[in-house]
Amino acid sequence: MKRVLTALLLIPTFCYLILWAPQWGFLATVAVVSVLCFREYAELAALHEIAKPGLFGYAAGLLILFLPGRDAAFFVLVAILAMALALRSRDLTDALPGAGALVLGVLYVFGTLRCGIELRAIQAYWLFFALSLNWIGDIAALYVGKMVGRHKLAPHVSPAKTWEGAAASVVASVIYGAVYLPRLLPEVPLAEALGLTAAANIAGQFGDLCESALKRGAGVKDSGTLLPGHGGWLDRVDSSLFALPVVYFVVSNFHW
Repeated sequence: MKRVLTALLLIPTFCYLILWAPQWGFLATVAVVSVLCFREYAELAALHEIAKPGLFGYAAGLLILFLPGRDAAFFVLVAILAMALALRSRDLTDALPGAGALVLGVLYVFGTLRCGIELRAIQAYWLFFALSLNWIGDIAALYVGKMVGRHKLAPHVSPAKTWEGAAASVVASVIYGAVYLPRLLPEVPLAEALGLTAAANIAGQFGDLCESALKRGAGVKDSGTLLPGHGGWLDRVDSSLFALPVVYFVVSNFHW
């Protein structure tokens, strides 16, 4: 029941923020969600016995979110500064894991959500599509996996997931894309739209598995407790963090 009630609050809120909210409200929400996700990521890193990314991680991440332009050199600067900060470690065997975790976290959370900001700038319907296709896929995977799932997808990472559920997720998302895109983004050729939907769904499923691996390695079930029935914010957006860059890369390069 908690899961359902939380979803009933989140879905209309996110629909408003993505499609109709003023830009400042949208950006403020992305910033808050990014910081909460990064905080949960930092806690997972600590449970892996890796130093938590400190204030530099939050500052670098927020700059990635909001700096104008798309200069890749800034990402390089984040990496080299992370390496420089790692020199503070008393035990230099911690330097590489600490720097690596910092850079990964900044790109994983803030970098992917920057793709969401860029998608909304192109067309708000693209951002809503990139997020909602995984919501649809997750529901299909859950119910089909429970009903007919027999073959484990990645038992060492997420024992409940099955190949049948994963296939149902792709199919449901593609059907959704076939309905959504011709109506709201009719300039996209149907075959390309379906291919993009399938690719983004598969990326989202990998995102779910990768976050599960982080949690399993840390020995925890959820990344946080802020969303009753769903765990943490990272648990809620793990699929989207992998799907958003795929959709943005294709849309920004094909110029539909």
